[in-house]
Amino acid sequence: MQSCEISADSTDDPLSSGLRRKRQPRIVVIGAGLAGLSAAKALLEGGFTDVTVLEATERIGGRVQSVQLGHATFELGATWIHGSHGNPVYHLAEDNGLLEETTDSERSVGRISLYSKNGVAYHLTNNGQRIPKDVVEEFSDLYNEVYNLTQEFFQRGKPVNAESQNSVGVFTRDVVRKRVKADPDDTEAVKRLKLAMIQQYLKVESCESSSHSMDEVSLSEFGEWTEIPGAHHVIPCGFIKIVEILARSIPKSVIQLRKPVKCIHWNQSVSKEIERVADHNSDLPEENKSSSVFVECEDCEFIPADHVIVTVSLGVLKKRHESLFHPRLPEEKVMAIEKLGINTTDKIFLEFEEPFWSSECNSIQFVWEDEAESESLTYPEELWYKKICSFDVLYPPERYGHVLSGWICGEEALIMEKCDDETVAETCTEMLRKFTGNPNIPKPRRILRSSWGSNPHFRGSYSYTQVGSSGADVEKLAKPLPYAESSKTPPMQVMFSGEATHRKYYSTTHGAVLSGQREAARLIEMYQDLLQ
Repeated sequence: MQSCEISADSTDDPLSSGLRRKRQPRIVVIGAGLAGLSAAKALLEGGFTDVTVLEATERIGGRVQSVQLGHATFELGATWIHGSHGNPVYHLAEDNGLLEETTDSERSVGRISLYSKNGVAYHLTNNGQRIPKDVVEEFSDLYNEVYNLTQEFFQRGKPVNAESQNSVGVFTRDVVRKRVKADPDDTEAVKRLKLAMIQQYLKVESCESSSHSMDEVSLSEFGEWTEIPGAHHVIPCGFIKIVEILARSIPKSVIQLRKPVKCIHWNQSVSKEIERVADHNSDLPEENKSSSVFVECEDCEFIPADHVIVTVSLGVLKKRHESLFHPRLPEEKVMAIEKLGINTTDKIFLEFEEPFWSSECNSIQFVWEDEAESESLTYPEELWYKKICSFDVLYPPERYGHVLSGWICGEEALIMEKCDDETVAETCTEMLRKFTGNPNIPKPRRILRSSWGSNPHFRGSYSYTQVGSSGADVEKLAKPLPYAESSKTPPMQVMFSGEATHRKYYSTTHGAVLSGQREAARLIEMYQDLLQ
């Protein structure tokens, strides 16, 4: 068994005599994803010299994970730079030449990101029929019109009626259904197809929101998420290059990999275990024993700090907040963690020897005709595959080969994660055969898939405003601890960063980057006299 030990190379708390001696505060950043690396980079550039980044896994990047297969790079996590004007991620990519090989087709414009804006989406039914293009276009126009209505509740302060249950899914399904059924120009057969398409579109929307169902997304808050103007960009050489650029200016000694954190002891609330270790460690400087914060690692090391920036995902906070912080978090922050939503969006990459889809097809959308009147998007465990909303064609084939990227979200994604590769590949092949009406589609030669939901270091893909939550909860999540202002209590001991802490840009990579820079800016302002 490892013996617990306290690092002895730190200094006393920020408001003690140490500050008057012009010493440097010790800052610990938990997590080496985009938020953590952005915070560390900004702190070091701002003049701080005692910065440590603790990363639980064996790699940096967090929810950015680029996998190299052959000559191609596949993204298990973040894929698109969403918008360009003022987007820090876009500017990092552009300034470092990462977009030089991005084709015009990979600069998609629109609400839903696409691997290629060229081509046509094939909406296929479980009876093996393709829905006519004009029917799809008519429905898409209607759906987008109703989507725009969902934005108005926040943006224009429109009151939400009780029938909608303050749910994007309930409101959208109800309004679209009523309009489809009231259309005098459509036959009953066309109406039934359009009614079935509602659920398919909501599945796509759920994958975009990383929610189990759009029924769980708050209607009154949906419009606060802000889209940065400009196209969505793919980085051909991999999104991980953004991570590497951020890490480039951070000394390797700053980042400790495979260093999971067990507990953050804050507000000078040193545990009995720390006191016991300190009593037996004669070499430990006296000032370390009174540090504001101690970060207890799984390997039994206790790291003293003046400030800790926590960048773990909302999913990890939901699962571990009771044990991760001592003393426990204030009730206001716990409520924010519990109210805000996060779920899983997974990708399933299938590589084929030859394409069975036409050259104009940019995606295959699965429309189940028996879901025309469905209310729920939850399936029995054995029918998890019905939550797969689509397979996108990766473009260009010269770069990727003949690859489809499937999308699945929610509880069904977690079930998929438990299956082995053979089962998932076989199930997806059977779906493709069924919907295309082509029984001769071969099994893929290779499968690659993500597992963000079951990974204990993430427990989900990204956040959303759940019914019952609001942007105010995002602000509460981001608020540093302790709350109380006191000359005897060091401020900003525990700080919070990550996409879920950005009120306008939650769920995005630029939200993560900006949140890390935000927390660094707080400390730079606090210590501006020391850093000059």
